[in-house]
Amino acid sequence: MKVVYMGTPDFAVGALEALIEAGHQVTAVVTQPDKPKGRGKEVQMSPVKACALKYNIPLLQPVKIKEAEAVETLRTYQADIFVVAAFGQILSEEILAMPKYGCVNIHASLLPKYRGAGPIQWAIINGEKITGVTIMRMDKGLDTGDMLFQKEVAIAPDETADTLHDKLAEAGAHLIVEALAKIEAGDVTPVKQKDEESCYAKMLTKAMGRIDWQMDAKKLDCLIRGLISWPGASTVFRGKSLKIWKEEVVSEQDGFNAMAQPGTVVRVEKDAFYVQTGKGILKILEVQPEGKKRMAVKDFLLGYPVKVGETLL
Repeated sequence: MKVVYMGTPDFAVGALEALIEAGHQVTAVVTQPDKPKGRGKEVQMSPVKACALKYNIPLLQPVKIKEAEAVETLRTYQADIFVVAAFGQILSEEILAMPKYGCVNIHASLLPKYRGAGPIQWAIINGEKITGVTIMRMDKGLDTGDMLFQKEVAIAPDETADTLHDKLAEAGAHLIVEALAKIEAGDVTPVKQKDEESCYAKMLTKAMGRIDWQMDAKKLDCLIRGLISWPGASTVFRGKSLKIWKEEVVSEQDGFNAMAQPGTVVRVEKDAFYVQTGKGILKILEVQPEGKKRMAVKDFLLGYPVKVGETLL
């Protein structure tokens, strides 16, 4: 099939490469404009643009995909289908109606659950055991179109948003290749989403990363793993920010101070320290002090000798 592919971040790269390897003719790639990133504010291309350049695929980088010039350029590519994966812009109804087989989206959840911008992170934060990818037919709503194909992906007990991202990207790449073959053959049974079963995966905010030690340990564990890439989960230790990269929930509390207040260090070992939460205890294993690199707690303790009774805020 002739495909116009729309995507921007790392999540969308695998599916683009899978379509190329499967023999589809990707007539163009549409991605977000290059943007300044990092401390030096150097202008960087998106991962999808880098992939398109690797394969010498024509590029379109509109500031607004709905503008007349961009719409007319899309027509010239004469695609059978538009495939979208984390593109970052809303398509107009005019664009949605353009290709023969319409527009399909690779969404990183089992719709109708987790519509919106952060389905991967929210699946972790909410303690889900199963998630997956959905190939859906796009309409004018936000992730509301008919579901065409789905693939489940298990969430491991120690899964982070980063590791789940990679698993879902791989699943999406395999599924979109299967989907296009069936769409072209007419072997599709669209399923309408049940709006009453949906929940919105709202965009993450920096404020979400501030640890509230009044929460119970299991919920904090999910939060820390879900926010690992951005904004990260952090607390305040001796007046400075301390990011928590890795921890474990302690199931047995025998031998710990049962009267300790949430946020209190209740035990220190050579490679970990333990913090009381609203319910249960977290064993802290990897941290990042303000202005420093990520490190194992055994290294952190060499420069910051944590003491029992100290408080994290």
